[in-house]
Amino acid sequence: MKLLVILLFSGLITACRGNSSYSLPPKLLLVSFDGFRADYLQNYDFPHLQNFIKEGVLVEHVKNVFITKTFPNHYSIVTGLYEESHGIVANSMYDVITGKHFSDMNYKDPFWWNEAVPIWVTNQLQENRSSAAAMWPGTDIPIRNTTPSYFMNYNSSVSFEERLNNITTWLSNSSPPVTFATLYWEEPDASGHKYGPEDKDNMRRVLKEIDDLIGDLVHKLKMLGLWENLNVIITSDHGMTQCSKDRLINLDLCINRSDYTLIDLTPVAAILPKINKTEVYNKLKNCSSHMNVYLKEDIPARFYYQHNDRIQPVVLVADEGWTIVLNKSSSKLGDHGYDNSLPSMHPFLAAHGPAFHKGYKHNTINNVDIYPMMCHILGLKPHPNNGTFGHTKCLLVDQWCIKLPEAIGIVIGALLVLTILTCLMIITQNRLSAPQPFSRLQLQDDDDPLID
Repeated sequence: MKLLVILLFSGLITACRGNSSYSLPPKLLLVSFDGFRADYLQNYDFPHLQNFIKEGVLVEHVKNVFITKTFPNHYSIVTGLYEESHGIVANSMYDVITGKHFSDMNYKDPFWWNEAVPIWVTNQLQENRSSAAAMWPGTDIPIRNTTPSYFMNYNSSVSFEERLNNITTWLSNSSPPVTFATLYWEEPDASGHKYGPEDKDNMRRVLKEIDDLIGDLVHKLKMLGLWENLNVIITSDHGMTQCSKDRLINLDLCINRSDYTLIDLTPVAAILPKINKTEVYNKLKNCSSHMNVYLKEDIPARFYYQHNDRIQPVVLVADEGWTIVLNKSSSKLGDHGYDNSLPSMHPFLAAHGPAFHKGYKHNTINNVDIYPMMCHILGLKPHPNNGTFGHTKCLLVDQWCIKLPEAIGIVIGALLVLTILTCLMIITQNRLSAPQPFSRLQLQDDDDPLID
C-alpha cells in the first residue's frame, strides 16, 4: 500500500511540475546532423553533446524507416509516416503516370510532397503561431500551399553559423512568435561517404567539428535567453556503414541495360522494366549472393515499402557494406540506405528543455514516434501517422511513465495488499461467527438465585 501511495504521489508531482513549465508558449527547435550514426557517441568524444545529454535525455538508438536515405527519413521524422505513406520513397524517384523525376537536384515540385502534412505546416496554420526553417529537406517548398513564415532556400555552401543566426533571430524576434523551427547540417554524412566510418582519424576530426557546432548552438541559445524555455531535439536521419571497392555488385554482368530503366542505384536499386518484369526479375535474382531481389508485391512487410506507385516494380537490396554499380567503379567508402534493422543505419536522439526529463536515458524508439511527441509538446493535433506516442512518454516530464521494474513492483505490491486484505476479512468474519463460550449466565426474574 505504501508503495502504491508513493508512486501515485510522485506521478502527481511530476504532472504538476510538467504543467508549470508551460506557463510560456511551448517552443521547439528540431536539429538534424545528417548521417550521425548512433554508436559514434560511444566511439568518440563529444564533450559539448554529453553536457547537453546530462541535462536532458538520450535515446541511444532510433530505428529509422526503410529505405535509410536522407529525404525519406527527414520527411518521416516530421510527418510520423512510413515512406510508402508520405510518398518520399527515395532520394531519386519516378512517377510513371506524370513522367516526373525527383532527385536531390530536382525536388521542388510540391507534387512529390503533398501526400503528407509535415509538422511545420500544421504549426504554421495555427492562430498566433509561425514556423521557421534553416534548410531542413522540404521546408523551402509550398506543401499544401504553405511554407514556414521564415525559411532558407537550400544551399549547401551556407555556413552552419549563418543558419544558426537566422534560426535564433526568428525564434527571438518574430510576430506571431516562431514556436517550431528546424535546423539541418550536412555533416557528418558527407565525410562519412568520403572516408567511411572506420577511418578513425578523419572521422574524429569531423565529429569534433560537429561537437563544437553543438557547443556554439547551446552558447548562442544561452546568450539570447532562449535556453531555459526552448525545447531542443538533436537527432539524425540515418547512420553510415563502411564500403569497399572489393564489395561491388555489377548489374552489367547480369542484365542488359536496354531491358530496364534504372531509377535509383545503390544500395537499394529501383528497377523499371522495359520488358516483362518477371523476365527482369529472373535475370537479377541470382546476380549476387550479397543482394536480395524483390518483386514489389513481395517486399517484406516489415519494410512498410509496398503501397505507393513511386516504388518501382523490381527492387534490389544490397547486403550491408555492398555497393550496386553499373561498372566496376565506386568512389564511396561509406554509405547508407540499407536494411533499417541494421544498427549501423540507426541514428540517436538527444533532447533538452522544459518538456524533457533531466539525465534520463532510453534504449530505443522509432523515428516515426518523434512526430506525435513533438505535436504533444507544441499542443498540436497530430495528423494520422504511424508513430506511437506511448514510446516516448518516458522522455517527458508531464507524462506518468511506468518502467518495467516499477510495473513489476506495482503488481507485486498490489498482490500483497490484496492478500493481506483478504486474510483480514477472513479472520474478522471467523471471529464474528464463532460461539461465545464465556458469555455471562443470564437469569430469569422468577429464578431462585443459587446463593442468597
